Amino acid sequence: MPLPPPRNPSGPYRICCVCLGNICRSPMAEAVLRAKLAEAGLGQRVEVDSAGTGDWHVGGRMDRKAAIALRRNGYDGDSHRARQIRPSWLAERDLILAMDTANLRDLRRLLGLAPGGEADRIRLFGEIGGLDGADVPDPYYGDQADFNRVLAMLETGMSHLVALLKADPEITG
Repeated sequence: MPLPPPRNPSGPYRICCVCLGNICRSPMAEAVLRAKLAEAGLGQRVEVDSAGTGDWHVGGRMDRKAAIALRRNGYDGDSHRARQIRPSWLAERDLILAMDTANLRDLRRLLGLAPGGEADRIRLFGEIGGLDGADVPDPYYGDQADFNRVLAMLETGMSHLVALLKADPEITG
């Protein structure tokens, strides 16, 4: 399935990465995607942010193990503060990437969407990222190795996403 078209063809394409609490997977995804977009020369054409479906960590920093995994691999996540997605965000984003099927279901429920139409802007990262639809597992209760495995999945998936973005003339202008 192709990427959703830009809402504003003359503006940047806007992507939001979403997990449960916005302290592990989604901020890692945001940091990786930002870096890969910059490497591909798309940093000005695509904007990225992240959020959680829950509000438990709003205002808090990224999980320490997530920050360590990013830093060890050359990514910057130091300025991250957890946020909860709001229904109004859907109209402001071109693509919302759910890190797992539970997040996808929760997003569609939270945003009041049935399949089709605007719901097609909310996608499972594992499908868009060329991971055969795999969920990105929540490493929250895991050890550093679990965070490193998630980072490796995100790097693979974000490379695939950047290739899709680069190949789309509506996005690259």
